[in-house]
Amino acid sequence: MALKEISKIIAKELKQFDEIFKNSIRSKIFLVDVITKYILKQKGKKIRPLLVFLSSKLCGETNETTYRGAALVEILHTATLIHDDVVDEANVRRGLPSINSVWKNKAAVLMGDFLLAKGLLLSLDNDDFTFLKIMSDSVRRMSEGEILEIEKSKSLNTDEKTYFKIISDKTASLISTCCEIGAASSTNSLEYRKHLREFGENLGIAFQIRDDILDFIGKKNLMGKPTGISDVGDKKLTLPLIHAIKNSPKIEANSILKIIKNGIDKSAKKIIYDFVHTYKGIDYSIKSSIEFAEMAKSNLSIFPNSIYKQSLIAFTDFVVSRVS
Repeated sequence: MALKEISKIIAKELKQFDEIFKNSIRSKIFLVDVITKYILKQKGKKIRPLLVFLSSKLCGETNETTYRGAALVEILHTATLIHDDVVDEANVRRGLPSINSVWKNKAAVLMGDFLLAKGLLLSLDNDDFTFLKIMSDSVRRMSEGEILEIEKSKSLNTDEKTYFKIISDKTASLISTCCEIGAASSTNSLEYRKHLREFGENLGIAFQIRDDILDFIGKKNLMGKPTGISDVGDKKLTLPLIHAIKNSPKIEANSILKIIKNGIDKSAKKIIYDFVHTYKGIDYSIKSSIEFAEMAKSNLSIFPNSIYKQSLIAFTDFVVSRVS
């Protein structure tokens, strides 16, 4: 099932969510309102609200609380993307110039802070304290994951255990939060919340591994040449490369690390790309992403069969098979 088909199942909810999200980030300050309107033009796939609604419907019925929870996670996600673009000095986001490239870093950082505050107020004003507790832990984990990644990129000594810690905190924490908030909005069952939280965690890890695979093979598949490998350019060691380094002769591994340390050009990308393929880094990572996807599906076994359970299973399959 394609993402478009999965989204159709909750099309009504997603349409209503768009209006709530738009109203949630409005401001009376002219420049802030201009930037928020620009943010709304940067249309994403709405993966996080989708997970909130599907998780809610898996456990019960969507309600006003569910919509606020979906808005909260999307506001937080948008704030982190704005901050990430500043940290990464990125110029493009979702096909449009990034906030920092249009309004400079100071305005972008403050805009991210504004959105974070709006998200917190949305929950506080409606006494959604459960959401705040879940979200606060997610923000802590995301921050720690980012800082750990920065620390490890300086020394280029990320091992597999550390890699999984980073992606679990950086990526999986928010996806896990989406699923738990969806459940918490429609059921009092702590068991249902736990299973959906764990589903989101495993799904998020599978999601990030697939992203890291696509950094090596995505553009080669689509364009016929290895023009990606952007993470390595930022000195971030991801699973395909970590596995290849671990399973190659030490002298060859050290040579690759030296190339990365000195900065990579097109010819260096080709060397790294071939190295990762030679030592089965892609194959290992594909296997690993599928294993986490299967664990995610097993987390759903407690729930009775429904169109929403099948949609979450289909979404999990989509995550590990997508090509972009």
